[in-house]
Amino acid sequence: MIERTVDIPTSDGATTTFVCHPGRGGPHPLIIFYMDAPGIREELRDMVRRLASVGYYVLLPNLYYRAGVVEPPDRERMFELMNGLSIAMVMEDTDALLAWVDGRADASKGSAGAVGYCMSGQFAINAAARHPGRFAAAASIYGVRLVTDLADSPHRMAAKARAELYFACAERDHWAPLPMVQALAAAVADPAIEAEVEIYPGVEHGFAFPGRAAFNRDAAERHWERLFALFARRLHP
Repeated sequence: MIERTVDIPTSDGATTTFVCHPGRGGPHPLIIFYMDAPGIREELRDMVRRLASVGYYVLLPNLYYRAGVVEPPDRERMFELMNGLSIAMVMEDTDALLAWVDGRADASKGSAGAVGYCMSGQFAINAAARHPGRFAAAASIYGVRLVTDLADSPHRMAAKARAELYFACAERDHWAPLPMVQALAAAVADPAIEAEVEIYPGVEHGFAFPGRAAFNRDAAERHWERLFALFARRLHP
């Protein structure tokens, strides 16, 4: 495995990005891993390594770079940072990440994937809609703000993607309650949209993170199974 941290230039500065990919057999398909609200930490890097180990070129960008935040913030600051991000801002970052990757000989220029956790589920879906010719798969894992009144709400943007979309939702989630999940499922039920909304029974928001009190090993392994199968279908046809 090859891993390094690089500063990738954006329209607003540079995002410090963890990059990980296999040492052999490249170029490998790109996956952008959008962080959750607590920010970049070793727990996320380990998840990136797990994805990279099965044949992907994975980027984990720091989405809080505009505020100069590198280390995980305290809870109060975390909410300030999270609420200070917009989908439009992260889509500009996504454009910059793609431009950087396209200059790399060890990364594939073909079909790419995206996955976002918590606050970033909406970013993964929007990335697929913004670049329908590039992203072939996108996943939201206990994503929040899945159905809003905004034009770029994930439930609306799903129709603009040509990717296979996967939404993993916790049965007990204060941030994405079941009525929201049900509204999302109804919105993506159109046969023209290739999407699955799966409710993970008996678990809470954050179930895939080993460092969280909500961690559930069975649900976490199910989500890895779903991700590996999704990316294998769409990025390794």
